[in-house]
Amino acid sequence: SFCVFSSRSSAKLVAPLGSLVSRQKHALPDLPYDYGALEPHINAEIMQLHHSKHHAAYVNNLNVAEEKYKEALAKGDVTAQVSLQPALKFNGGGHINHTIFWTNLSPNGGGEPKGELMDAIKHDFGSFANFKEKLTAVSVGVQGSGWGWLGYNKEQGRLQIAACANQDPLQGTTGLIPLLGIDVWEHAYYLQYKNVRPDYLKAIWNVINWENVSSRYATCKK
Repeated sequence: SFCVFSSRSSAKLVAPLGSLVSRQKHALPDLPYDYGALEPHINAEIMQLHHSKHHAAYVNNLNVAEEKYKEALAKGDVTAQVSLQPALKFNGGGHINHTIFWTNLSPNGGGEPKGELMDAIKHDFGSFANFKEKLTAVSVGVQGSGWGWLGYNKEQGRLQIAACANQDPLQGTTGLIPLLGIDVWEHAYYLQYKNVRPDYLKAIWNVINWENVSSRYATCKK
């Protein structure tokens, strides 16, 4: 997103435009664990391809799209800006989603959350088992490629489950703040689970990093 206008004075335009030109490109984040760390639930080959090839492609394509968008902005070419929106949404979403996903997983994950997050899950879904069943069902039910999410509805002060198609980012398309994302693109599981998505979803609960999900919840409640 490019914030080049200031409500205070036109003199303020210079700094944001300058920073736009020298903006750091997006980079592929390091995984917080080894590729094989989530085995046997998600094997090393999947993790390596998913991170170093798929996520890397979103990052590279996002940088290219932003470069073109910057040129279109400079020229005042609104048609080009509009035509670049799908690429920005898809690759930007892919980068946002995967950056969250890697931290949502941990070799020391699994089990159930504790504290405030668990209280909220019980309050909003009745029980952890009920929540788990609902998020699994929503994720299994995604047609084609997409994501299942646990998000926080800030306006209503409650947890909510949602599905997003393709790489649509949760917050940018629904307004919900992402806490836990489950990638159900086939590249996330096919090498190990073939086309049996429910088996992958059953396994992924063993590596969910509840500390990360809880800290995301604490942050968005502030």
